Amino acid sequence: MQSVMVSNRFILGIVAFSVSFGLSLVPSWDFNKAFLTGVITVLATYTAALFVDKRRRNHEMLVLGSLRKRIKEMEGLKSRIVREINQIEDHRSLLYSESKQLQNQVIECRNQRDSLNRELSTFAGQRKQLDAEINNLKTELYNLDKSKTELNNSFSTLTSEKRRLELNYNTSRAEITQLQTQIGELQQEKRELESNLTLLGRLKPQLEEKLHELRIKIQELETEVTTENQLLVATTNARTNIEASLNSFQTQIASQKVELNNLQEQISLLQEERDLLQNQVWELLQQVEIINPEPLAEDTQGDNLDLFPFSELIEPLELIDTKVDISENLPAEWTNFLEKLPGDEIQVLKAIVELDNPKAAIKQIAEANITMPNLLIDSINERANDTIGELIIETNLEIPQVYQEHIANVRKMIAMYEILMARHASSN
Repeated sequence: MQSVMVSNRFILGIVAFSVSFGLSLVPSWDFNKAFLTGVITVLATYTAALFVDKRRRNHEMLVLGSLRKRIKEMEGLKSRIVREINQIEDHRSLLYSESKQLQNQVIECRNQRDSLNRELSTFAGQRKQLDAEINNLKTELYNLDKSKTELNNSFSTLTSEKRRLELNYNTSRAEITQLQTQIGELQQEKRELESNLTLLGRLKPQLEEKLHELRIKIQELETEVTTENQLLVATTNARTNIEASLNSFQTQIASQKVELNNLQEQISLLQEERDLLQNQVWELLQQVEIINPEPLAEDTQGDNLDLFPFSELIEPLELIDTKVDISENLPAEWTNFLEKLPGDEIQVLKAIVELDNPKAAIKQIAEANITMPNLLIDSINERANDTIGELIIETNLEIPQVYQEHIANVRKMIAMYEILMARHASSN
């Protein structure tokens, strides 16, 4: 890049010297005076070029400084967001561990309560059994007292009716035997009922334990459902926060893209000014040839012919003449688009169309032109939008690609550019 700048300055000095020398030599034919004016004009042009380069470099350094500050601010914002996210995750892990500890404590309390309930249920069963036995004993005592009173009454009656009972002794004895048998049967039934009650008392705590276990499982499932709902709410809140931060990042990126587009517009204006200056130099050279063709012919026979860039100045006109012959293969807007594209952007289009992964080639082209790959692709899309009315490169993908409906015209345009370059090389 430094050698190119030196050669451009050298060419600019030669042009300024030749023009001033020629213009001052024509009216007076004083070679010393013409040489002196040429040297003065060369010094003036060099000082002007140095002043312009210095201002351009200062402007570029200001732009780069502002961009670096913004990049640092974005990085600081990103680091703060990452720290906040880490703090939120640590807080969530602490809350999760505390909830686990509380759940374990609740489970231990419930187990203790369940064991106490089981012991109370066993004590209640035993108490019921004792109450039942006491009631049975009370009924038996009551029956015994009742029978005692009845026996006393009967004894009193028996004393009065001893004779009648002695007569009816056999009958009463038979009745007593029957009553004894009935009492034995009733006692057997009573024993069977007591055994059934004991079995039911043994089965009752088992059934209560099963019911209690089922209730515990239901409560555990309910707690799990509530914790999962809380986690879902927390994740949704975190997601909304992250989406809001991403939206803010996107707005900042869009503002930076707008600023880059403004810079590219300024660059395009500078390129147009450069083209105007080249045309003015060409017109001056033609005027010099018309005014005094013989000295220029003598100069062209010398060694200065190799140093003066006539081919570079004549190149745009030759390209325009050759484009007229080949532009029939493309629509008018595509030929206009080809005329506006510089060589580095055409090389980028060629790499995107011909290579499977053109990132390395685009990076090399951008480094050679002291720019970035994204800026080259955006510049191509802007020129296409201005001339064709559509974008031709899809930038949302990881690897940039040309849209399918424009691939044919892009290939024709690249082929036309290569033919023009070949013709220009052969003509030189």
